[in-house]
Amino acid sequence: MAMEYNFITHSPEETISIAEKIGKLLRAGDCIAYYGDLGAGKTTFTRGIAKGLGLPDEVSSPTFAIVNEYHGKGGISLYHFDMYRIGSSDELETTGFYDYPMEESVFAVEWSENIEDVFPKDVIRIKMERVSDDTRKITIETAKGDERFAHTGN
Repeated sequence: MAMEYNFITHSPEETISIAEKIGKLLRAGDCIAYYGDLGAGKTTFTRGIAKGLGLPDEVSSPTFAIVNEYHGKGGISLYHFDMYRIGSSDELETTGFYDYPMEESVFAVEWSENIEDVFPKDVIRIKMERVSDDTRKITIETAKGDERFAHTGN
């Protein structure tokens, strides 16, 4: 049975704040699989994760680049992928996805449902639902026994 944590945020700043707390708890080798429609806040959440990891870069959507890389000084790197245009995991080879060092960094993957079968068994699933213009329901699902995010409430 997976562990599940639910949050409601009422502004982009609150979403970033929750994500920053999550980011501080991430470790090299963690893979985040995002689920949510356009405008749900996936890139905003990734901004908070980068902040929590201590990365100075301004995070932007990787829609056209497929991946944006964020590197800190001596810390963990963040690779932010957008798989919107990838139809299946069979198409991943052409993106260079397998060339990135997952075990040494954190992966954050938007439109992850397109490549679900390549994720490690302990993938962190984050579902983002747009409730209203500013309100988001965020559900974080981790592998059984992974209770790192239990005390990150808003």
